[in-house]
Amino acid sequence: MIIESIELNNYRNYKEICLHLNSGTNILYGDNAQGKTNLLEAIYVGCTTKSHRGTKDRDIIKFGESESHIKIIILRNDIRRRIDMHLKSNRAKGIAIDGIPIKKASELFGIVNIVFFSPEDLSIIKNGPSERRRFIDIELCQLDKIYLFYLSNYNKAVIQRNKLLKDLSYDTKDFELLEAWDLQLIKYGKKIIRARENFIYQLNDIIIEIHKNLSGSKEKLEIKYETNVLCENFEKDLRKSRDRDLRQKMTLTGPHRDDISFHINEIDIRKFGSQGQQRTAALSLKLAEIEIVKKLIKDHPILLLDDVLSELDSSRQNQLLSGIKDIQTVITCTGLEDFISDRFHIDHIFKVLDDKIISEN
Repeated sequence: MIIESIELNNYRNYKEICLHLNSGTNILYGDNAQGKTNLLEAIYVGCTTKSHRGTKDRDIIKFGESESHIKIIILRNDIRRRIDMHLKSNRAKGIAIDGIPIKKASELFGIVNIVFFSPEDLSIIKNGPSERRRFIDIELCQLDKIYLFYLSNYNKAVIQRNKLLKDLSYDTKDFELLEAWDLQLIKYGKKIIRARENFIYQLNDIIIEIHKNLSGSKEKLEIKYETNVLCENFEKDLRKSRDRDLRQKMTLTGPHRDDISFHINEIDIRKFGSQGQQRTAALSLKLAEIEIVKKLIKDHPILLLDDVLSELDSSRQNQLLSGIKDIQTVITCTGLEDFISDRFHIDHIFKVLDDKIISEN
């Protein structure tokens, strides 16, 4: 699986560019604020429909323009696919695959798998639970369209139930509607909990060995799924919390309040770990993410590294670079001096300057 090329029109600072990527390691270097991250974001948006920054479509479009266009050519199993995406300032985005418009964004998932690693990911362990839920959901949505269906319907039910809780009177019909949303939460919430449990189970099988190597066999890392409610108790606990939900005007029970924790030698490093332990565990998590994608799709994902090597010491850099062999990788950095070594082979170098991307080899 590789990206052969990407074309952008009116995307952030880029008026019009076309970039042909090598199937190996691609380096994008240049000063800060030149648009390196914007290109990685465009790849991610084009393959997943969403920005890794959580940015809205209208804020991605070049200032002064009304829409933006992303075109990506994918080669997978000797089959070439084309993704076209129109981002619009005042309407929903339009997506076409091989020239045929799709009605649902979920139809895009499964064509290409992306692993994005940025400096912000190094703080995933100590940051809030929403970021850790987002990590699980993004990966599962890429790997399983059915999970995306469950998650989408569950989130809609939470939004509608919360709206009803805010507006609820003691009319019998209102409570009948609340019951209907409860049934939707239970139906899709149980599916989400089971899928997350299975994902964390498979992730642990991989991450234990990766972290053992990173720590020189000194530490055992385990991820624990902290579900807000047990699958078998969801219906009972949701009904039990109804009075509290009515008082606080929000849904307080369900997988939308789940979390995961990271334990080294049985110690919760989210609370008691050093910064070094947290960053190493975050690196282990990303390397494990790559391996689990390989395992489940029987192919290599595409890896985007956004200036992350500058945040790692030499030992962790070497561990990361040794774990991404045979994967198409796009790496951003401010200078080439850190990469002029025998640690890994660079296949293509691009210089990013203002709104231009210049091939140097």
